[in-house]
Amino acid sequence: MADSTSATTSPGRDAQASAPATQASLSRVGVTGVEKIIRVNGGGDAGGESLYYADIECFVDLNPKQAGVHMSRFEEVVNEAIDGVVLSEALRAESLAAQIAGQVRERQGGLRAEVRIAARYPQTVAAPVSGIPTQEIYTLFGTAVASERGTRMLTGVEAQGMTACPCAQGLVTDAARERLVEQGFSEDEIKRVFESVPVATHNQRGIGRVHIGCPEDWGIGADARDLLRIVEGSMSSEIYELMKRSDELAVVEKAHANPRFVEDCVREMLRQVSEAYPDLSAGGFVHARQENLETIHRHNVVAERYGLLSEIRAELDEGSHSRRHTTMREWLEAPSED
Repeated sequence: MADSTSATTSPGRDAQASAPATQASLSRVGVTGVEKIIRVNGGGDAGGESLYYADIECFVDLNPKQAGVHMSRFEEVVNEAIDGVVLSEALRAESLAAQIAGQVRERQGGLRAEVRIAARYPQTVAAPVSGIPTQEIYTLFGTAVASERGTRMLTGVEAQGMTACPCAQGLVTDAARERLVEQGFSEDEIKRVFESVPVATHNQRGIGRVHIGCPEDWGIGADARDLLRIVEGSMSSEIYELMKRSDELAVVEKAHANPRFVEDCVREMLRQVSEAYPDLSAGGFVHARQENLETIHRHNVVAERYGLLSEIRAELDEGSHSRRHTTMREWLEAPSED
């Protein structure tokens, strides 16, 4: 028994490198829930450099003849990459993910490695009328897959906003019109009323998210600040943590003058991405998602669209229905010429 224990715990033995009892390759093996503080490019109130909390996931594929990966190496690579960023120049989240993925792939001896970073960071914005500064919290995503062909990167953001329901607003408008007619108002007077007075409807707080995927040869990815403007601008109105009465009035009136379904928000994100990145090659990828937290229902509503930007542009230009909707996983693992 003593000899067996000694052999098992010997520091010279590399158990992970030994052959497993069942030889089958594994798609992803790694670590999740790695919490670090990173410096993100373009962060802070003046677009400078700031330190943010980040949650990191690292994975590598595992060949069928290797029992396991060396888990400590994930932590070593992450620490080295994070320390380098903090002590020297700032990097984009997706660039940091790419740096970690490349090192993980090399040290673990895998064919491919994948790293995901989700960073929560604050940004101070001005309320719409009073201009009072208010701190908003956003989420920045960076994903990278390193393989023999190079590294593919995804840049993503998540932001909150407000939507006003077009359906309920239409019902309220019809009912109000009937009452106005009964009270003797003319069609011209009714038209002027609806042009001057916001019509009630129920609202939702929306959570929008968009990812832009850059092929290996595309260079620097999308700017997270531009993506945040796209996500917030796709909803009925932006929202603010701190507002004066004048700001509340502006937000409510803007939202009710711009009612949108959850589907409208996703389509608006797609339109704005297509217009903002005309030089993104046919291999570029986009994933837009919107979730609205309902106020008159117990459930929430969700809409999303994913695919190559070329697929989506064809629909925007021609109104056609693409049979193929490329998923994020398919895009990340596809050959570069696709």
